Amino acid sequence: MTLPETMKAMVLTGHGGVDMYHWHESWPTPKPGPDDVVVKVGACGMNNTDVNTRSGWYSKAISEATTGGAYKALNDDDPTWGGRPLAFPRIQGADAVGIVVETGSNADKGLLGKRVMIDGWTRDWSDPGNMDKTGYFGSEKDGGYAEYTMADRRDVAVVESTLSDAELATFQCSYTTAEGMLSRANATGADTVLVTGASGGVGGALIQLAKRRGARVVALASESKHEHVKKCGPDLMLPRHPANLREALGDEKVTVVADIAGGSLWPKLIDILERGGRYTCSGAIAGPMVELDLRTFYLRDLTLTGSTIIPQSVFHDVVKYIERGEIRPMLAATYPLARLREAQRAFIHKIHTGNIVVVP
Repeated sequence: MTLPETMKAMVLTGHGGVDMYHWHESWPTPKPGPDDVVVKVGACGMNNTDVNTRSGWYSKAISEATTGGAYKALNDDDPTWGGRPLAFPRIQGADAVGIVVETGSNADKGLLGKRVMIDGWTRDWSDPGNMDKTGYFGSEKDGGYAEYTMADRRDVAVVESTLSDAELATFQCSYTTAEGMLSRANATGADTVLVTGASGGVGGALIQLAKRRGARVVALASESKHEHVKKCGPDLMLPRHPANLREALGDEKVTVVADIAGGSLWPKLIDILERGGRYTCSGAIAGPMVELDLRTFYLRDLTLTGSTIIPQSVFHDVVKYIERGEIRPMLAATYPLARLREAQRAFIHKIHTGNIVVVP
């Protein structure tokens, strides 16, 4: 097909509130380089990285829980996930799914017309294992909140599935993040995994992927969301913030904590880990500042891991899990792309269970 010169896009113009998003109906359509493919976007999922990058929450100047609102002061050099300034204007959206409509000279022409998912991690292909040279789709380069987007030919995967575009757009960020966390923690069928924030996209993914590994799963979520979270298959559901976590666990022996919340519950999460247990983290939406008793850490032989940048193989593994029907989408709602501000407000308020997706 012949690409139009312009497209509709939601463009982020700076750090701040949702008013920093501006709707454009004649934004330049991306032109592929030799190693690029252009994708006509069918749907794009929403995630915390979008919110935190837009608001500047990653800055060390911020110590409060994620609110999604604007902050009065940010450090100039660290308001994004990678600790580097973001170039504006920027099209966000890390979870793009769509049809390849144009390819660069080095890209496989067989991709034309194929439905693909796009890897959230963008790599320097001369040094692909170098974390310092790794960026994020929709952050260091334009993402999927537009009619068309562009990705490196090595960052797309054809997906054979009967799921809709909107359902497929729930997987990339949430499920690769979750699989990365479980891999860092070496979770196996011998473990009992405790998952915080279980009603969100990453939380639901953690439950499903831990169960896929054969582990027993304890899920923490607001009680009003328990019926929805149960669809992911946890073995035990507990309130989001139990008054006495140890008592609430009963006879459960937690060997892995997979945490995306942080906040005031954090010391209790460490306290309930069995000797030799592992804690893995990829978020702190309930608050990034926590206290650790180092005696608990070393006397109980605990291992603490952070998980952000993941091996490229994780993305392709998740695509295979989708194709084999081993994981299911948790689609909470869809919004037209032009109503992204409204969709993001709903995402921030956490009324939903699962993922919110926008469609051009």
